[in-house]
Formats: sequence, C-alpha cells, structure tokens
Amino acid sequence: MKYEEIREEIRAGTAARTLPPWAGRILGGVLEEAAAGRSSVPAVRHPLGFLCLPLERSSDLGVCLHIWTPEVRPAPSTTSPVHCHSWELLSFVLYGTVRNVRMDVSEAAATGTHQVFEVVSRGDLDELRATGRAVHCAPAKSSTHRTGESYTLPAGVFHSTLIEDGLDAATVALGRQTPGGGDLSLGPLDVPSHKVRRSRSDHADTLRALRRSARRIAAAHCSPRR
Repeated sequence: MKYEEIREEIRAGTAARTLPPWAGRILGGVLEEAAAGRSSVPAVRHPLGFLCLPLERSSDLGVCLHIWTPEVRPAPSTTSPVHCHSWELLSFVLYGTVRNVRMDVSEAAATGTHQVFEVVSRGDLDELRATGRAVHCAPAKSSTHRTGESYTLPAGVFHSTLIEDGLDAATVALGRQTPGGGDLSLGPLDVPSHKVRRSRSDHADTLRALRRSARRIAAAHCSPRR
C-alpha cells in the first residue's frame, strides 16, 4: 500500500484490520531478501532510538515502519530527544504503547538551557546547524497511543516520544511535507554545527529485530480461534 491508501484505511477506521497483515508481509519480504543476501529496504538506526524501514518517498509524501526493539542498539544522539518535524505525522500503532510529550519551547537569550539546531538531511547524512538560539523547554501535555490506535502530530510541534510498558513498539508512520517549516532539534548550548551519518543496523541484529517485530504483530492482532 502507498501513502494515500494507508491514510484512507486509517480515516475509514479499517486500519486495525488491514495494516497489521500488510506490515507483516512487508517484514516477511524484507526477511526473505536478507536471507538471500539482498536488501531493497534498508534498516536504518535512527538517532531517536528506533529502527526505520523507509518504504516510500515520493514528492512530499513518505511512509516508514518505525520499530523500537531491544535487538538493535540505538544510534548515539548528539542533541536530545526533543525535536519538531517539517512535516505532518499520521501514525498507526501496530503494537506497543507510544507516548508523545509536547514541549513548551520559549526564547531565552540570556538564561536558555538548550540551543536550537536546524537539521538538514541529505541521503544518510544529517547536518545539524547550530543556530545560536537559546531556549527554555518544559514538558506540556502528553498523549498515549496503544495497539490499533492512530494519532497525528502537526508540523512544527516540539515533542519527545517515549515507549511505555516495555521496550517494544512499532508504528506505520506517514509524513506529508508542509511548506515553510524546518526540521529542528534541541541540543546543548556549547555544541557547534556538526554532521552525523546515519548507519544501517547490523545484519544479524536486523534479522532478530524483524523476526521479533513480525511475531509481535501477529500476537497483537490474531484473534483466538473459536
């Protein structure tokens, strides 16, 4: 399925029936390719702590599977988990519990505790540009989303994402680019501009993670036989 089809499944309220088997087939295909020594879908260690399988990139739309798993070591972060997107997020939770904590961010030139970084991504390279903008940030309202639920997050909203009730969760993440926005992250005041190359997950770790995720999807959505 492509972006518009997935979006329609969520809008129509049929995603809990259609997206888990679709995601299971995606993982099965990636595993088969990996076993054959091929890989058309990279498994990327994202600096925000999940394994990212990018499935679609077309014009202003994107579709990814995001998998939080103990099987893959998180990529080190040079800033913080607090960030905002240049795109609108629509996400469906395949399994697990995802909590988004919105953050109140205010300018504080003299007393700020964090610095705003502009994130410019080209391929697997992230350029984090220190803006010199000092800010305060404080937790605001949060929202919790469980297996079979969907949620949206507008572009430009600072937040951090936490996984509750264990280490496992997975989502189908849909992104729609919005004009005029930027990808931003909060980081230490004394860190200059720098570049970070995203790395692919180790082959063996990826296989374990995808097999674990496929089992979790099946367990979360299979109804007992009567």
